[in-house]
Amino acid sequence: MKAIVIGATGAVGSALVERLLKDDRYSEVAAFVRRETGLSHPKLRAHIIDFDRPEEWRGLVTGDVLFSALGTSLKQAGSKEAQHHIDYDYTLSFARAAKENGVPHFVLVSSLGADDASRFFYMKLKGEIERDVRALAFPALTILRPPSLIRPKTKRPLETVSVKTFLALAALGLARSMKPMHVKAVAEAMASLGAESPSGEQLINAQEILRYTSEKE
Repeated sequence: MKAIVIGATGAVGSALVERLLKDDRYSEVAAFVRRETGLSHPKLRAHIIDFDRPEEWRGLVTGDVLFSALGTSLKQAGSKEAQHHIDYDYTLSFARAAKENGVPHFVLVSSLGADDASRFFYMKLKGEIERDVRALAFPALTILRPPSLIRPKTKRPLETVSVKTFLALAALGLARSMKPMHVKAVAEAMASLGAESPSGEQLINAQEILRYTSEKE
């Protein structure tokens, strides 16, 4: 199988690429990135592109499954408008290119609580992405909604606090559906789900993700 990955330099995306390169079910991994991945592997083909110029890369989005781990934070983006442009516009541009080029399966990392009618910007953004990807009618669409993520070497103080809080609550038997999950677990689940040949939509919620990983609760 040939995998296509966007968001390959982020926490989930980099873990996913490493996982796919070790997975014998995938013979090729095409990563579309803005900068070098720092990885070298016979199966890896890194395309360094300008995401705002789809006419230059649209024809390269070919393969068996498109994985999107693309996303940024409000702090990194600098504004809600910039975050929307990166998370929504780039994801939809790639999804449209993949659909036009006959890619049959799209695996999307969304978020617990995604809802296009939400009052909260981030949840609404993720919900809008889900809604408009569905409208493209891929033969197979898999959406993962993980809870807070445990990222190695994170530099986001608020994220660290929230992860510790939810881990503590889960240890007490509270808010178990919101128990933080390591990015490697999400990546493992994505690789497993991408290797399947489903039909229609699969919505994989937080605790269901663990069914596709070796991680234990």
